[in-house]
Amino acid sequence: MVGGDAHDAEAMTPVFQAMGQKIVYQGKAGSGQHTKMANQIAIASNMIGVAEALAYAKHAGLDTDKVMESIETGAAGSWSLSNLGRRMLKGDFEPGFYIKHLIKDERIALESAEAMGMDAPGLALSKKIYEALADQGEENSGTQAIYKNYWNEK
Repeated sequence: MVGGDAHDAEAMTPVFQAMGQKIVYQGKAGSGQHTKMANQIAIASNMIGVAEALAYAKHAGLDTDKVMESIETGAAGSWSLSNLGRRMLKGDFEPGFYIKHLIKDERIALESAEAMGMDAPGLALSKKIYEALADQGEENSGTQAIYKNYWNEK
C-alpha cells in the first residue's frame, strides 16, 4: 500500500520488497495511508461478524468445527474467519495484531472519515467494543479476543 510520487515509489520498490511480498502503488501521497485505513475498517467490521457468528453457533449448541467447515469457504469466508475464528474457538488470544494497535488505527480512520464528511458507524462500533476490551485489560491481546465480548463461559 504505497502512496507518493510514482517515480520515487518505483525507485523504492526493492526496499518495499524487503518488507513485504505484495507491493501495490496506490497513487499520490496519502493514498497508501488511506488504503491501510480501508483495510483496517474492513478487518474491524469483519471481526465483529466472525465473533458473533461463532458465538451464535456455540450458543445454539452446534459443532463449531462443522460450522467452520461449512461457512469458511462460502460467501462468509475470510482470512479472519479461517485463521482467527479457529483461535477464538480454542480460547487462543495471543496477539498477531494487538488490540491496542487496532484501536489506534480505528481512531485514525474515524478522524479521517470525519474530515472527509463521512460517517463510519460500523467502525465506531468496533472501536467502542475494542476499547471496552482494552479497559478490561485486553489491550495486549490479539484482535480475536473480541470473541470474549460475545462468549462468557459460565
